[in-house]
Amino acid sequence: MNTLASTPRRLVLALVTAGALGATGAGLISAHQAKAVTPPPAIAAQAPAGQLPSFAQITAQNGPAVVNISVTGTTRTSLNEDDDDDDAPSAARGAPRIDPNDPFYEFFRQFGFPGMQGGQPRATPTHGLGSGFIVSADGLVLTNAHVVKGASDVTVKLTDRREFRAKVLGSDPKTDVAVLKIDAHNLPTVRLGSTRDLQVGEWVLAIGSPFGFENSVTAGVVSAKGRSLPDDSLVPFIQTDVAVNPGNSGGPLFNARGEVVGINSQIYSRSGGYQGVSFAIPIELAAKVQEQIVATGKVRHAQLGVAVQEVNQAFAESFALDKPEGALVASVTPGSPAEKAGLQAGDVIRQVDGQPIVASGDLPAWVGQAKPGQQARLSVWRHGKPVELTATLGDASDKGSKQARADEAVGKGQLGLSLRPLEADERREAGVKEGLVIEQARGPAAAAGVQPGDVLLAINGAPAKNIEQVRAAMAKAGKSVALLIERNGDKIFVPVRLG
Repeated sequence: MNTLASTPRRLVLALVTAGALGATGAGLISAHQAKAVTPPPAIAAQAPAGQLPSFAQITAQNGPAVVNISVTGTTRTSLNEDDDDDDAPSAARGAPRIDPNDPFYEFFRQFGFPGMQGGQPRATPTHGLGSGFIVSADGLVLTNAHVVKGASDVTVKLTDRREFRAKVLGSDPKTDVAVLKIDAHNLPTVRLGSTRDLQVGEWVLAIGSPFGFENSVTAGVVSAKGRSLPDDSLVPFIQTDVAVNPGNSGGPLFNARGEVVGINSQIYSRSGGYQGVSFAIPIELAAKVQEQIVATGKVRHAQLGVAVQEVNQAFAESFALDKPEGALVASVTPGSPAEKAGLQAGDVIRQVDGQPIVASGDLPAWVGQAKPGQQARLSVWRHGKPVELTATLGDASDKGSKQARADEAVGKGQLGLSLRPLEADERREAGVKEGLVIEQARGPAAAAGVQPGDVLLAINGAPAKNIEQVRAAMAKAGKSVALLIERNGDKIFVPVRLG
């Protein structure tokens, strides 16, 4: 189980792989040359309205095409003075420290004595388990990229107990999709469906290998569609309440017709195990990644070149929006497609090619699925008026679209800022031409997360080059204002309620 964050008192995002590794696979050697399995005939599993689908029929039809994936590899480890965390080997935790002036210090350091800083790295064997499913009769298998990350050997096991060494044709960390190839023919395959007609509340079923228990079946309903997760991915996830645990990663999610609509990938959990919320990658996105990997061995994603953040009620009031929806542009990358298209910090992107942008994560998800060179028609809200722009998307091998984050706490009263002009050296250090240094933050500004040392660049989209401009912007303000600040090289909007 790879945990992206870990604390007993809050939800954490976890990759549902039992001992996930990473990297490329090896070999195309068949471990067993048993008789090939002929795919069973398609079975109509759609249930009449008001009745449960036949989970038994879906499992009988698709179970043989779901595989168990085991991976092995090595990781380079070194015991040093930072090894007092919970992940360090027990023999190293609490080990005595050797004084660097001790005559035997260098001897012990070279041989990796526990507790020595800079000990020689050691190759430690690692193992992992995951799931996958066969999408072509000649041996193409889809799974998660994190299942095979760092793997030197990948083994695919079928339900008829045949085992094959697999080659990793390619993997895409941005979408967490990988494509494997095994040397076999006439294999059973799954049928791919579509998420377009998938409805919240609809029954779905997962088949995988939780904790290594092969071909385990769990069922539930679709909880939501188009979820954006705080992991910088480009995936509009399907949220379900299907039980997904370590080892389920890479396994298929089926609809009531027995069609694959997603790849089970992640969970939210306090314990690291399933607690009722799981996420799957839409199959259309996975199919696009598969197509590129099979054709070229790699995946290209489009890039717009903006940092965006959520539009909450305070921002909606500040920018005179009718409702708190859209992607608020916090910064525009110089020379990017966004800058060339005329996008500006403070713009709120509300539609792309006619598709509504409700949450800020909708924008990077849309861009991530587009192709470099594709044109995007942007419907933007700027200074209280709609603006139409067209951007030609770039390649995400450069910086891609990302989400900025800001403390959304708000307070009451006056703005509560002490300001002064930037000095020349401060402008160079901050990388801005103009703005005001925040020397002190009190009241609503402090409650909203504004800190001394931040640089105030704009208020409600109006530049804040001097105190007079700040006063003018505040005179026009309503119940809240949106402050554009620069902090540690990043530009973010902070909403501040005034009363």
